[in-house]
Amino acid sequence: MHDVISPVTEEIVATVPSTSVEETDAAIARAHQAFQAWRTVSPGDRARLLRRFATLVDEHNEELAQLEVRNSGHTIGNARWEAGNVRDVLNYYAGAPERLSGRQIPVAGGMDVTFYEPLGVVGIIVPWNFPMPIAGWGFAPALAAGNTVVLKPAELTPLTAIRLGELALEAGLPEGVFTVLPGKGSVVGERFVTHPLVRKVCFTGSTDVGKRIMAGCAQQVKRVTLELGGKSANIVFADADLAKAAAGAPGAVFDNAGQDCCARSRLLIQSSVYDEFMGLLEQSVQAFRCEDPALETAQMGPLISAGQLASVRSYVDKVAIEGTAPDGPGYWMAPTVLIAESAQDRHWREEIFGPVLSVLRFDDEADAIRLANDTEYGLSGSIWTGDLGRGIRVARGVEAGNLSVNSHSSVRYWTPFGGVKQSGLGRELGPDAVAAFSEVKNVFFSTEV
Repeated sequence: MHDVISPVTEEIVATVPSTSVEETDAAIARAHQAFQAWRTVSPGDRARLLRRFATLVDEHNEELAQLEVRNSGHTIGNARWEAGNVRDVLNYYAGAPERLSGRQIPVAGGMDVTFYEPLGVVGIIVPWNFPMPIAGWGFAPALAAGNTVVLKPAELTPLTAIRLGELALEAGLPEGVFTVLPGKGSVVGERFVTHPLVRKVCFTGSTDVGKRIMAGCAQQVKRVTLELGGKSANIVFADADLAKAAAGAPGAVFDNAGQDCCARSRLLIQSSVYDEFMGLLEQSVQAFRCEDPALETAQMGPLISAGQLASVRSYVDKVAIEGTAPDGPGYWMAPTVLIAESAQDRHWREEIFGPVLSVLRFDDEADAIRLANDTEYGLSGSIWTGDLGRGIRVARGVEAGNLSVNSHSSVRYWTPFGGVKQSGLGRELGPDAVAAFSEVKNVFFSTEV
């Protein structure tokens, strides 16, 4: 058993089981057994079960949201959106079982067809920063494709995942089809990697851990999807709507207390409007509301733990702009803006995973692209410009899996999401995600007499 601590009050909010290796093996065996039946469930019946699951998530939206506020310190507005995202993703992929079809390929001497076959047991390892949506991005398409799922939530934030597992059973998903296993990554997560019956591992978390998971899966030639670190650029050109760009910049990095792989934590401002933009940015940062996440007005809550708070503070030296945050108890830190003296500054280069924005000026379009790409990461980013041609050129030039022009939106469940370079491998969401949880089988039928 282990205690779950609220980052808002620093009090114990729940005590949950810590799954052992033996219990993990038993759950994987049950999932493998359940897979034999689940894969044969008709597409229409599988779709109806997923839609029923989505309906129950919707009916329990407020319960799930309040649980996330207590467990993770997410603002109530964000938490409601996150539960709603699980509902939407389930509904979206509920349409997949009846549409996941192969094709007939013209060949000589017979007929050739392809089938999409489910993989088997899929292990999903969920991070603590977005416990609900990232779980849904994995289990919804995996279940739709006919796989069974074993899911390990983060030790710090297991409560909504446990509740989603209960709702899945209530919706009518058979025992063993979707199992939540709270516990240590070194125990449960490691067993997902090494167990031969787990055919794919989906991991969201740090790049270092992702590398170890990928290396472990390679021993069995096991499939992986990895969504890892980020240090995304927010590029503001002189011809942009500066007021709009400055108004959105704080939310693009301080949302969820900066604990977001997509956080636009590197702000690049064209030199000719640098001073003007910094004045607008200061107003936006000062207005950004860091407060009790249960309040409807809250835009940012605390960091997840004392350790995370200490780590983030270690990056802060000369503060250019600082917002406000509540005093004691809780792991609070004010929104903070730092000026980078060069692109080699530690706070400019490393993923801080906290409410810290690093600022650097650039000269021209080529300079902006060069600085944006000068990182080992490539997950997301934003480009602000009034020139459509420039927006297209820079979007094509920046090395990132997801970019927004004149917007900070990274995630839409009907479009692909994922990174390049050391930000990850593979894509989640979008119309092709179900295929990523399937194997293409080719069958040739001879027509020769």
